[in-house]
Amino acid sequence: MNDAATPHIPVLIIGGGQAGLSVSWYLMRKGIEHVVLERHRRFESWRNNRWDSFCLVTPNWQCRLPGWAYKGGDPDGFMLKDEIVDYLDGFADSFNPPLREGVDVTRVSPCSGGGYRVETTVGSWVADQVVVATGGYDNPIVPPYAAKLDPSIVQIHSREYRRPSQLPDGATLVVGTGQSGVQIMDDFHLERRPVHLAVGPAPRSPRKYRGRDATDWLYDAGTYAVTIDRHPDPVKALTQTNHYMSGRDGGKEIDLRKYALEGVQLYGSVAGGSGTTMTFLPDLEQNLDDADKSYLGIRDQIDAWIASQGIDAPVEPPFEKVWRPEKEITEVDLVAAGISSIIWAIGFRPDYSWLEVDCLDERGKPKFRRGVTDAPGLYFIGLGWLNTWGSGRFLGIDEDTRYLVEQIVSRRKDVLAA
Repeated sequence: MNDAATPHIPVLIIGGGQAGLSVSWYLMRKGIEHVVLERHRRFESWRNNRWDSFCLVTPNWQCRLPGWAYKGGDPDGFMLKDEIVDYLDGFADSFNPPLREGVDVTRVSPCSGGGYRVETTVGSWVADQVVVATGGYDNPIVPPYAAKLDPSIVQIHSREYRRPSQLPDGATLVVGTGQSGVQIMDDFHLERRPVHLAVGPAPRSPRKYRGRDATDWLYDAGTYAVTIDRHPDPVKALTQTNHYMSGRDGGKEIDLRKYALEGVQLYGSVAGGSGTTMTFLPDLEQNLDDADKSYLGIRDQIDAWIASQGIDAPVEPPFEKVWRPEKEITEVDLVAAGISSIIWAIGFRPDYSWLEVDCLDERGKPKFRRGVTDAPGLYFIGLGWLNTWGSGRFLGIDEDTRYLVEQIVSRRKDVLAA
């Protein structure tokens, strides 16, 4: 099909989640025609890719979508999954975006005269500018050796997990200690289901500290306003797993040492597996120590802020390690240990195979500055550390989208003036 015969749109947004629709919110106020394409339903990942007890890890007050700040009665609480979906639906209903659901984008490529040709399952568009708001959670990561494990061991990814009763009787091994892994482990522990946990190098954070939520202190101290180009260790910021803690039951700290005392069996990072045997690296104690180092570093940051501001805040008792492994377990027979299922909670990989534009690095990751790529009129939104820690989270989406739309408007003026 000739580009000239293809419908034209000034701006096309790919992804109908909170980031993509936040861009739409600002474009509507600028009077710029656009369309938002979503392969499923709006906010699909919140509706169907979370477990039943899922809740926010950051307090409700951080939910600040454009024109739609949290207005509920529990700003310091943590919304449950259905409450999050209601909040997001309320946002979308508040301005009726030009959203087309059930449309999958299959190819984006440059047009010879400028702009982009966007091919989809319902036809094609030519767009002057394109915003990619698909996030980074396309393909669940499952290690290759998972296929070598005995088929009697049930395996699922965290994306498929809903509740403990979904898994067969017996113990469950949760692999990964990012926010998903530790919260799923806690799900089983609270239901008194036997659970094992492979502990990776993820850092952890205090929940409540010196009378307030740790995130409140860090927000006041300006920690979340630090941009990636001013971060003291940008490589670490971009590659480090999120600090684990929980918003469950009003918010709580996750100290894996305490869980070990209560019967959760801990191992180091998974090294491999075959048949009914799983092997682990001898790094459990190191990973626990590193997580505690991160935890104590955040406490030190908060202490320094309190002292610099002369704030009268209660003093916390010194941290103590309540448990340490007597030995490193490096091999387990899953059947002998009573483990009947495995939940892989080791993350996702984005899929940009449909994006035929020179905007990705050698690892296939987007290259941009504050979401603006070197490809004219192509942008990314909703990714971690797009600009600050809050990027990709409810806290920073408004600022990121406002900036991005300013760039869209500026480029549109330049194109129209040319």
